[in-house]
Amino acid sequence: MNPSRFAPREPAAGVSRRVFLKASAALGVGLTLDIYTGPAAAQAAAGQSVAANAFVRIGTDNTVTVLVKHLEMGQGTFTGLPTLVAEELDAAWPQMRAVGAPADAKLYNNLAFGPMQGTGGSTAMANSFEQYRKAGAAARAMLVAAAAEQWKVAPATIRVKDGIVSDAAGHKATFGQLAIAAGKQPVPADVKLKDPQDFVYIGKHVQRTDAVAKSNGTAVFTQDVKLPGMLTALVAHPPRFGATVKTFDAKAAGAVPGVRYIVEVPNGVAVLATNFWAAKKGRDALKIEWEGGFKGSSSDITAELKRLVATPGKPARNDGDAAKALAGAARTLDATYNFPYLAHAAMEPLNCVVKLGADHCEVWNGEQFQTVDQAAVAKVVGLKPEQVEIHQVYAGGSFGRRANPVSDYVVEAAAIAQGLAAGGKRDIPVKLVWTREDDMTGGFYRPAYLHTLKAGLDASGAIVGWQHHIAGQSILDGTPFAAMMVKDGIDATSVEGASTLPYAIPHLSVHLATAQIGVPVLWWRSVGSTHTAFSTETFIDELAVAAGKDPVAFRTALLAAHPRHRGVLELAASKANWGQPLAPAANGAKRGRGIAVSESFNTFVAEVVEVTVGADNAIKVDRVVCAVDCGTAVNPDVIRAQMQGGIGFALSAALYGEITLKDGVVEQTNFHNYPVLRINEMPVVDVHIVPSTEKPTGVGEPGVPPLAPALANAIAAATGKRLRDLPLKLA
Repeated sequence: MNPSRFAPREPAAGVSRRVFLKASAALGVGLTLDIYTGPAAAQAAAGQSVAANAFVRIGTDNTVTVLVKHLEMGQGTFTGLPTLVAEELDAAWPQMRAVGAPADAKLYNNLAFGPMQGTGGSTAMANSFEQYRKAGAAARAMLVAAAAEQWKVAPATIRVKDGIVSDAAGHKATFGQLAIAAGKQPVPADVKLKDPQDFVYIGKHVQRTDAVAKSNGTAVFTQDVKLPGMLTALVAHPPRFGATVKTFDAKAAGAVPGVRYIVEVPNGVAVLATNFWAAKKGRDALKIEWEGGFKGSSSDITAELKRLVATPGKPARNDGDAAKALAGAARTLDATYNFPYLAHAAMEPLNCVVKLGADHCEVWNGEQFQTVDQAAVAKVVGLKPEQVEIHQVYAGGSFGRRANPVSDYVVEAAAIAQGLAAGGKRDIPVKLVWTREDDMTGGFYRPAYLHTLKAGLDASGAIVGWQHHIAGQSILDGTPFAAMMVKDGIDATSVEGASTLPYAIPHLSVHLATAQIGVPVLWWRSVGSTHTAFSTETFIDELAVAAGKDPVAFRTALLAAHPRHRGVLELAASKANWGQPLAPAANGAKRGRGIAVSESFNTFVAEVVEVTVGADNAIKVDRVVCAVDCGTAVNPDVIRAQMQGGIGFALSAALYGEITLKDGVVEQTNFHNYPVLRINEMPVVDVHIVPSTEKPTGVGEPGVPPLAPALANAIAAATGKRLRDLPLKLA
């Protein structure tokens, strides 16, 4: 930060003094449970000082508050994890509460990520299933022990049901009445979890803990945070990726009423004002000369991907001898698939609040990557990570955008606060707001990809060989995550779904060529399966038709070794009345039905799409039948909602999603030219959950991959035309 480029103005009077109250302030006094897991358990047994995972607080007001370590961004963590606690605690559901856990990887690490706290990869329920159940069971045991001690009875004679502790002698107490005494009990070293046949909440309907607050407007998102003396900041970002400020003139911006300070930050120039519109007008008045940056266009990027996909690339999978098998095939088919960049386009654009003191920094954020963001902020403001306190609030969607390895917008907010401090203005809360245009034109994107596939059939219609080449950018290259997921030059996220293709094909190869392009890329809801499922599931459909076989029967025969794939495939087909004719369309329109199956994040999903194609080539999706196998269904309503939401999200991308560049500038700026699905375009969605006793797996993302290929296959069934480029368009 260059202090000479800090331009202060004296603040005006009349700034709002309304204070944001942290949810944790109302937790009450009572029980805090420390549950030891993993290596910490052994250390605790040895009497050493250890870090514990504190998940449950029982207040004297009889509330049970669950500290949820995963961000609630609509996917249901604030309901799912309290469900696990309530189940083993035998609480009454109305007494359950949920708050976001603080940033502390020692206590709240994501078990799937190692020593890191964060939400992503549809891991929240999958990695917390036993952890939160054990927390609830331990709390129950401590309540029982406290009651037994007070009533002078054996613990085995005590019953807990619907939040009431009682025994046959007539003793009775609420959790709140026992909370203080229970808090003095030792944490049990081991607890017995319920048999699934005794579940009261798991697998049943419960009301979402966030539903009422989000309906009546009391839910707190970052945009709702207000602190005394807080200023709103907007940043003028470079028009091209990688460009930097050469010079800027802040005179006109500083003259805008309400503007208080102007600060140059590494990625642009920030204008701080008493309200959003003043900050925006001030930003609009800035005169900035930029230099450098990426200047390529979409046509250049496509040409580079075409060049790369024709090279040998690096092997991600190589079974048998695909080239030899193709040379001897009775018939071969080939196809090329083109995938554009995609924006995350969450309904809540990026925002963040930072308050920097001399030796402490507070952050309010819809926080998805606590450990990464905490360290990044600390580095910017010159503090230790433990001196950065993160308050987790709701996020209005993310789809991966809020979890990025460089912590872009959080670091930007911290840099603004640090810039103020360098100019002698410390302790001023800064609310950074990105507009929709900021995020659409200057954020991160699902990479563009190009796929080529070639397969051979024998005389009986069986697949004898399969070659798959992929070219695109790596979302992991150059990040701390590369060491975990990039091996031998292969980004696992670029080939997942292709390198793990479940079909029994004797000779199969997958190769990847990684592009170096100056466009920032990131994971996007369902990551690599967003493109691999489309190419593989539409190509397998073409092969079925070429072989003269029913697409469901063709797939089923190839999935003998994969019963869970086959299970959702057969269930979706049955519920969609596969094989039965669709009702005819009127006015020259045509109807078709298509299917696709995919595994992502250890969850299996098949979807059948029914489509009507008008005489004017307009595409209307009438119905989607979805079958999902995600192991134990903790909250069936949440699972259905996530499948429905994923289908709507995927349909937006399939019909409309496309980010293009001209001379390095992103051409799409808002929903008028980057449309998302409208409510009247949402089809009827029927979701069927496969009963299972397996451990739960993710549901936030797996509903996305099968939709686009099932739709493309339905369009082909209706019109005979194979669409291989996204978004789907009929000429």
